Amino acid sequence: MDGARRERAQRFVELHREGCFLLPNAWDVGSARVLEAARFPAVATTSAGVAFSLGRPDHDFFAEQAPEDRVDRETMLRRVREIADEIRVPLSADLEDGYGEAPETVAETITMALAAGAAGGNIEDFTGSRERPLYAPESAADRIRAARAAVDASGEPFVLVGRTDGLLVGGTLDDCIARANAYLAAGADCAFVPGAADAATIGTLVREIDGPLNVVMGLTGNALTLDSLRELGVRRVTVGGSIARAMYGHLVAAARELADKGTFSYADAQIPQDELNRLFTPSADRPGT
Repeated sequence: MDGARRERAQRFVELHREGCFLLPNAWDVGSARVLEAARFPAVATTSAGVAFSLGRPDHDFFAEQAPEDRVDRETMLRRVREIADEIRVPLSADLEDGYGEAPETVAETITMALAAGAAGGNIEDFTGSRERPLYAPESAADRIRAARAAVDASGEPFVLVGRTDGLLVGGTLDDCIARANAYLAAGADCAFVPGAADAATIGTLVREIDGPLNVVMGLTGNALTLDSLRELGVRRVTVGGSIARAMYGHLVAAARELADKGTFSYADAQIPQDELNRLFTPSADRPGT
């Protein structure tokens, strides 16, 4: 890792030490550059957005999505590298379940993410199996422990996030708290419990989890704001694939208007060409320099 990238990664580590910050999710270089230009301190990837941009479904239960339809590790990390090479703020990578059950595979994924330029990454406990939707707690903790060892061996700054998908598969809040704490004890720097979207649930997680908490907003309409999440004690807020899904919503609406009506009002909301050209022209005064 070169000096400039190491300095960005260290800034990302420090963002998790106090306060609350918003970490929006991009899926390609263009979307990452837009978020960078909006002066966010860091950007994350979204595996859903990357998959959609490739015309593929997001990681789901294997009964609904054949394994061969899933975006593979090499493809996902190639996109991480593309983004990391083109922005000057830290990039955190959505690494799904580490692309394999074995702790050794998870460790290899972390090493590859570091080589791709990521300053952080999530490892989740979702298996893809309806019969066993989450890795067993001991196995899931071992996977985080292996990821931590890979980070430590690299000697580079990196924020390791332990994610439990318990609420997304019908699990209990108590189980999610136990898993999150186990992942933190195994070496995660931050816990992530997607599916927690109301103040009462999030407040309970903040009180009961022994470390920084990431929550994801934008999955549904929600009255909570960044200020209210900050007051609850949340450390980090992501938006998952919601920006990408909103973009595809506009694309579908435009396609339907063209196909069904033959009209062009969708274009009223477009960004002018010269504005996009300026945004995407490399410049020494971009954020993060």
